[in-house]
Parts: sequence; C-alpha cells; structure tokens
Amino acid sequence: MLFPLSRLLACFALIWATAVPAAEVSAFDPLVTGDMTPLRPSPKLAARVGSAPCTNELPAQALSAMDAVDLALCNHPQTREVWAAARVQAALVGVARSAWLPDLDARLAASRNANETRTFNQSNASLTLSWLVYDFGQRSANINNARELLGAAAATQDATVQSLFLAALQAYYNAQATRAAVAATGEAERAARESFSAAEARYSVGVATPADRLQAQTALSQATLNRIKAEGEARNALGALANALGFAANQPLNLAPPPELPAERRLQGDLDALIAAARAARPDLKAAEAQLRAAEASVDLARAQGRPTLSFSTGPTWQDQAGVVTNNGSVGLSLAVPIFSGFETHYRVRSAAAQAEVRAAQRDKLQNQVALDVWKAYQSLATATQSLQSTADLLASAEQSAKVALGRYKAGVGNVLDLLSAQSALAAARLQRIQAELDWHVFRATLAQAMGVLDYTLLQGKPQE
Repeated sequence: MLFPLSRLLACFALIWATAVPAAEVSAFDPLVTGDMTPLRPSPKLAARVGSAPCTNELPAQALSAMDAVDLALCNHPQTREVWAAARVQAALVGVARSAWLPDLDARLAASRNANETRTFNQSNASLTLSWLVYDFGQRSANINNARELLGAAAATQDATVQSLFLAALQAYYNAQATRAAVAATGEAERAARESFSAAEARYSVGVATPADRLQAQTALSQATLNRIKAEGEARNALGALANALGFAANQPLNLAPPPELPAERRLQGDLDALIAAARAARPDLKAAEAQLRAAEASVDLARAQGRPTLSFSTGPTWQDQAGVVTNNGSVGLSLAVPIFSGFETHYRVRSAAAQAEVRAAQRDKLQNQVALDVWKAYQSLATATQSLQSTADLLASAEQSAKVALGRYKAGVGNVLDLLSAQSALAAARLQRIQAELDWHVFRATLAQAMGVLDYTLLQGKPQE
C-alpha cells in the first residue's frame, strides 16, 4: 500500500493542474500583491472615479478633447504594455515574500527489483517541511529590491500615460487647427472672388485696366490653391488623429467645436518654484529614484548572499520493501557557512555597487532634464500667451483694413494693389491667430506634462495643483 498522505498530495496536484481554470489561478493571490499593482490606465484617469470601462468605439456625440484622450489611453498598446510590466513586478514582490514561508515537499518512488534469488517491490514516500530561519538580511534586501522596482514600474506607467495624453492632445488640437485653417482659407477665397468681381465690374465699364483684372484673377487663383492645400492638410490631420486613437486613418471623425480660451491666461507660479514642484512630481524622475533605491538594495542582497544561513527541517518517511514496512521521522537544524566561493561574492558586491552609481548618475541627469523641460515649456507658453493678444489685435486691424480697402476700391478711390495687399494681410492674420491658439493649447499641456501633473483636470478647467 502507498503512504496515504503522499497519495493525497499527488492527487491534489493532478487535480490542480488539470481542473482549475487558468483565470482562477491568475486571480489566486494569497500574498496580496494585487493591492500593490497600480490601476490600469482607464477613462478619466485620476479625475473621474468609477467611470465607464475602456471602449474602442467612437462616442455618439462629436469628439471632444477628453474623448480623444480616453480613446488613446484605452486603445494604445503602450498602456497595456506598461500595465503588464507593473503586474510583472508586483508578482515578483510575491516571489520575494514567499521566501519567508516554509516549503513543503512530498516525494514518492516505486520500483521493482530483482537479484539472483528473488524479485520484490520497493516503495518509498516522504514529506518534508523546510524553513529558512535566518539568513542575515538576504530576504529583506530581496523584498526591498522588488518593492522599489515595482514603484519604478508604477511611475513609468504614469510617465507613459502622460506622454500618450500629450500626444493625443497634440493630434486633436492640430486637427482642430487645420479645420479652422480650411475655414480661414475659404473666407480668403470668398474675399478674393469678391475683389475679382469688383475688378471685373470696373473693367467692364472702362474704369479699370486689364492689369487690375488680371491681378485680381491671380489673387483668386492663389486663394483657391491655398484652400485646396488647407483641405489636404486637414484630411491628413484627421488621419493622424484617428491613428493616435487606435483607428484606421480613414475612420470618419466628427470633431466638437474648438474649446473656448479661458479668460484668465496668466502664468501661475514662480519659475524656480515650478521647477522644484516638477522635480517632486515628475513620474519619470520618481522611477529613476526608485531604480536607484532598488540598486542600493541589490548591494545589500549581494553582501547577504555571502553570509551563513540557518534552516529548520522536519518530516516523516515511509518505506515498503518486500512487504517489510518501516516508518521514520526526522527533525533538524542546519547551518550553512560559506567559506570561500572563488571571490564570487566580492565581485557581485562590486558589480551591484557600480550599478547603483549608474542609477545615481541617471537620476542626476534626469533632474537637470526636468529643469530644462519646465524652462522650455514655460517660455514657450509665455510666448504663446503674448501671441494670443498680439494676433487678436493684428486680426482686428487686418479685418478693418481689408474692409476699408474694398470699400475704397468699389468707390473708385483706391487701387487694386492696396485691396489685394489688405486681403493678403487679413488671410495671414487669420492663420497666425489659428496658429497662436494651437500653440497656446499645446504648450499649456506641454508645461503640465513637464511638471508631471498632466491629467483630465487640464481639460475640465480646474487649476493645476
């Protein structure tokens, strides 16, 4: 007969391997590592709790900037990649924690033996409980290393989400700007056609020269060409936006009206304070610091691997040899003292220490990069903010100038060159205004990303903390 407990363990292992669904095995988390895993990038991340799950379908209403970001975060493969990487590190924390628990091993062997006189059966079974009692800090260092790497993975996920957030906003605002450029060039074409009609009317009654008519015709042709180019750029921008959202480039998109510029557009905060705040909030810098701490824990781990270990073991054994049954048991402590390993521990420590120096240098380099990112984004936003007022004044004066020039020309007191020059200046002013608004939206988001605080509050009109 076989040892009952060994038979039970063997049957349980067989049932577990064949009958438990893979999904339930994945959900089994006795060491509670799931609580340490960061949340999956999802709709309204960090701004709306309990929102709807991810979707790959366009909303029924016109696409807003927030909808665009939702779709980009839900559908982009990078979000799935960084979340899976964070789950990998959370599971490795569980691996490190498992070293504090005892191991239970069951062994079963059966053989048929023969010699010169007889043939007999032999069966052996054993159940062994082993527990590492003390290891001079090896397990603690391993857990610290795993926890810091999990923190780095979570921060890397945040940094990736913010990068994708910014890319989606850039694509969306660019599509809005190109659509506005189509309207602006269409208006310029309408004005050029009106000028051509005025020139042709004056030419027909003999008060304008053929040159006036030809110049107006040339201006109209150029305005038409500009409108055609703007329409092509708008189609390309919509294709790029569809691609950023995870759709084919030919996916039709219905954009919501462009967002209103907030009345208050002053830059908030001192630049030095913004840089300090960015160094405290930037997720990529947090990841670098966590990787440095993980590397320092690896130094402790390498040192501990060269120290003694104390283990406890106990368990029964059973043997049946030719019908003679024996039962035994054992309890013991074992002390393992590494004396010489060919200097392996020494060089492992040196390697880990050098790796920590690498991580420290990378952290310091990133700190300087954070300051540069905030500086450049701040200056770009300041320029864009000033350009908004300047282009508003420019557009107002250009509209008035074009209106006056057209009236003078129709009244016969102005020339066609003044009219065409005024209309060309108006068309340029409209495009400059569109570009200024695009720059302001993009650089506002870029500064938030450089600060490490880019989330849905930017699109909800809430102040950044």
